[in-house]
Amino acid sequence: MLKIKIALIGLLIIGSQHLTAQTKTIQGVVTDPSGFPLPGASILVEGTQNSASTDFDGKYSLKGVNPTDKVTFSYVGLISQTITPGQRSTIDVTLALSTQNLNEVVVAYGTQKKTKVTGAISTVSSKDIAAVPITNAESALQGRAAGVTVVNGAPGTNPTVTIRGLATMGNSAPLYVIDGVLTSNLSGLSPNDIESISVLKDASTTALYGSKAFNGVIVVTTKKGKKGPGQLTFSTYVGGQEITKRYSVLNTQQYLQYAKDLGSDLTARAAEFGNVTTNWQDQIFQTGLMQDYNLSFSNGTEKSTSRYSAEYLKQVGAVINTGFERYSFRANNTQDIGRLKVGSNIGVSFSTINPERSAGGRTLLEHAIKMAPYFPIYNDQNLGGYQGPSAIDGNDAENPVRVANLGYQKINNLSIIGNIFAELEIYKGLKFRSQVSLDYYTGKDHTFVPSYQDGSYHKQAFSTTAETNGQGQTIVFDNSLTYKTTIAGKHNLEVLGVITKIDGKSQNLVAGSRYNISDEIDQLRYNEGNLSSANYEEKNIGYIARINYDYDDKYLLAVSGRRDASSRFGANNRWGNFYSVALGWNIAKESFMQNSVFSTLKLRASTGTTGNDRIDNYQYSATLIANYNYPIGGGNAPGVSLGVAPNPNLKWESKLDRNIGLDFGFFDEKLTGSFEYFNNKSTDILFAVPLPASVGSAGGGTQIQNVADVKVSGYEISLGFNDRKGDFTWSAVANLGTSKNEVVGLAPGVTSVLGGPVPRAGLESFSRLEVGQPLFYFYGYQTNGIYQNQAEVDAVFGPGQTAIKPGDIKIVDRDGNKIINANDKTNIGNPYPDFTYGLNLNAAYKNFDFNCFISGVQGNDIYNANTFDLKGMNRLFNASTDVLDRAIVVNGQVTNPSATLPRAQGADINWSSANQRYIEDGSYTRLKNIAIGYTFSGEAFKPYFSKARFYLSGQNLITITNYSGLDPEIARADANANSAGIDLGRYPQPKSIIFGLDVTF
Repeated sequence: MLKIKIALIGLLIIGSQHLTAQTKTIQGVVTDPSGFPLPGASILVEGTQNSASTDFDGKYSLKGVNPTDKVTFSYVGLISQTITPGQRSTIDVTLALSTQNLNEVVVAYGTQKKTKVTGAISTVSSKDIAAVPITNAESALQGRAAGVTVVNGAPGTNPTVTIRGLATMGNSAPLYVIDGVLTSNLSGLSPNDIESISVLKDASTTALYGSKAFNGVIVVTTKKGKKGPGQLTFSTYVGGQEITKRYSVLNTQQYLQYAKDLGSDLTARAAEFGNVTTNWQDQIFQTGLMQDYNLSFSNGTEKSTSRYSAEYLKQVGAVINTGFERYSFRANNTQDIGRLKVGSNIGVSFSTINPERSAGGRTLLEHAIKMAPYFPIYNDQNLGGYQGPSAIDGNDAENPVRVANLGYQKINNLSIIGNIFAELEIYKGLKFRSQVSLDYYTGKDHTFVPSYQDGSYHKQAFSTTAETNGQGQTIVFDNSLTYKTTIAGKHNLEVLGVITKIDGKSQNLVAGSRYNISDEIDQLRYNEGNLSSANYEEKNIGYIARINYDYDDKYLLAVSGRRDASSRFGANNRWGNFYSVALGWNIAKESFMQNSVFSTLKLRASTGTTGNDRIDNYQYSATLIANYNYPIGGGNAPGVSLGVAPNPNLKWESKLDRNIGLDFGFFDEKLTGSFEYFNNKSTDILFAVPLPASVGSAGGGTQIQNVADVKVSGYEISLGFNDRKGDFTWSAVANLGTSKNEVVGLAPGVTSVLGGPVPRAGLESFSRLEVGQPLFYFYGYQTNGIYQNQAEVDAVFGPGQTAIKPGDIKIVDRDGNKIINANDKTNIGNPYPDFTYGLNLNAAYKNFDFNCFISGVQGNDIYNANTFDLKGMNRLFNASTDVLDRAIVVNGQVTNPSATLPRAQGADINWSSANQRYIEDGSYTRLKNIAIGYTFSGEAFKPYFSKARFYLSGQNLITITNYSGLDPEIARADANANSAGIDLGRYPQPKSIIFGLDVTF
């Protein structure tokens, strides 16, 4: 027996030695899909405690591995991969992007799997954002999200963003949400800090934001720290930008002849200045330098993550004395403490804007195209050193270089946007979250202009200082309770309840003064000064509920409701109720779809309401304006006037959204796409209606009323293709969105409403609101050529009519009464595009990468007020070279019948009212970005960096358009939606060439 035991022990020892001999050490490198080494990745032999992790360079070494073991490689945010080693001892692993990351989108108060989304959402990833060097985050949406229109402006200004067309006549901007913080724009956010942008477009996705979500919601998620050792990244770019297009205007010789034709002989005046020809457009445009530097650091453990970043951006504008400078900082942190998770997301930015300056109600470009070419820019004999017109010149345009450069204007802004939150898991599936958010800003707009005298028209015998100081804050307190559970393995339920409270306040101080003694003192003073201030408080409270249910991921139901109260309405209509209902069917998950080409096939539909309270505060109540003098007893007595005419019956704008969508994917998502149809109706739209003078209001003569109902409908299509196999990979994403709006109702007693920019000759309020027409279409006269002789005039108006002569524009007499008046006006243009589109192409071959991005709009009209300035010929200004071929009349007969422009200084109707002459097609296709890059990585560079990418990018290099203006990318003439599509000399988008570098250490 003893011998048997000894034999067994010996066999066991031999067996164990044999097994030991079979184990080995495996080693290699773990990388992400782009080939970047992953420090801190986990390697584990399943069913054992045998594990290892990668070092800073992504390398690992794991001992005691059997050929048949299952070894799992994992990293936070990427798909884990399990490998059986076999006889291999070197195993390099590339981990793919996590399906959770790929298939989740950000929605109101959380995230949701794409397969369970029942609403209309478009998402732009950090990769798409990084492909185009941009100064403002909103620009990343241009052409990349179907149904989203983005129009950029001057440096430092916020782009105009519209989602699914115009559905209101007031503030049409969407709500922005940055990591749960409600805000009005993304001006202080560095594009480098953005992880993703989700655009919420229908009531199913926006209703939970209530009154703020009427125009859609843009949800921004910033980058967070990730598990693993610290990672330092640095990126920078530098480049130049310039405006290359010009209006063709008269040179000095042409201008002198043109002036003679208009009755002014300025030959001697031009000789006084040496017969120079100044191209004023060349003088106001320049090559501007752009530069950006961004540094970030992130790390994380099993219990905490953090990411810190800093950016410096400086953009010298392509128009003289314009520019933008920003310092931005961000810190995102999370910490797990058992069942409690706490965190914060804080962003701080400081910016300085040098805005484009204007004078006399005219833009810089308007002065440049009107200014006489024989003037020199400078004149040392004049106060201030510039030359401008006098009465003898008959031209009152101002020297645009003096307007831009004499003195200065600076806008300094501080922004703090952030939140702190705590989330407690009470028990499995039940979480309570409390969050406090802050949106704080201060702004200072300071302008100083010293004394000057260019000529007899434009002079100022004193220096002026003007300053506007503003500050405000919005604090949002959210408390939410979420419960998620699965019943019987197939019934998935999520219930959310939220109470949210918004407190906002703001104050503004406006001051100005003159100084008659010196141009060296830039200070406000009481003597010869003015002072005013204003402040407001705003409050909103909302009660929110949402239920998401699905059966086995196949059949989806989402129901939400919200009850809001807003301080912007009186007690009569303070509360509003909003809801949404959505259904979805994941057809691809049905048994009859197994083994089909469809990897995704989902049908969804939603309906619901959102509200809008975006009007000025206290409009429901009467306000008073002081500092008005009343003549009493032969003298002036101080008095008070009615400011705003009150309307205690103001109520919420309400929008009913209806949306049908289809999502599809073929061949394991190699080909993807979606189709949307929406039909929305806005009711009780708020607008400032002009009041009769008899009301006696000194506050503008308007009253906010609920005046209109508007219907907006359209389609959206997105298509994508991905080929990610082999050394050469490429992808393409295309989208197209249509939108049509129509006024379907007006309040009793209201037949039409006029809007548009500040009225002046030829630019009277010609944007019109009327049932059956688009919101604020262009309202004016149709034209039909030029009268060639008196017989043609008499045939229309009869003999003896003297206002219209040969050489004048033919205005269509629509009612046939042989009188041209307001009854002959009609729809002459629509400022809104029929559709917008974008195409994004990406390709890579080994270490090379390429991006080409095209965006455009089709079917919109632009009222080109610059054409009015250049071709109106109502008085002596510089003009387009086209006026050289204007109609010439001799003895009552046009001698050049091919002329398309009327005679100079003809009938008032030629220029004094809006007509088709100034309406142009605003469609365009633009090569928004083209870039090529090369990435250095590998063993040779590891002592210095993990990877480095160099790239060259060109922006706005090619624009295909029939628009004669400098840039067809037009939003509106001012901040009001009722001046859409009007070009008063808008800051053109420049072309740029940029060189950049991205380094990861």
